[in-house]
Amino acid sequence: MPEEKNTWPRDQYSGPGGGLYAGPGGGMYTGPDGGAYAGPGGGMYTGPGGGLYTGPGGGLYAGPGGGLYTGPGGGLYTGPGGGLYTGPGGGLYTGSGGGMYTGSCDNPYRSNIPPWPVFIEYLETHDMQDIAALIRSRMPA
Repeated sequence: MPEEKNTWPRDQYSGPGGGLYAGPGGGMYTGPDGGAYAGPGGGMYTGPGGGLYTGPGGGLYAGPGGGLYTGPGGGLYTGPGGGLYTGPGGGLYTGSGGGMYTGSCDNPYRSNIPPWPVFIEYLETHDMQDIAALIRSRMPA
């Protein structure tokens, strides 16, 4: 499974390597470098490179490469590769490799955003309820 520094699996798979997996390599892992880890390199980290970081490269950064960026490659981009893209590889795509995919995948969707529920809550509390509602509507039941 390919890995990128400061990104974590963010699909909807709960098995090994998936975005909902709480073991090593999973998007909900609370250990070092995990997708739900609050320390350096983690998806819940508020410092540089973290999922909750608001500076460059962070999951809550509104500039290029950030989770709140609306341009190409950003977490709020609706075009190819974006976090709000519904096509292949996008954060809202339900097929293999997408952020809403529930099955096992060799190349799961990865992002620098914090875990989806945390990201949605952040959007709701920062006057982006429409985006939060869109993401929530695409999440599997």
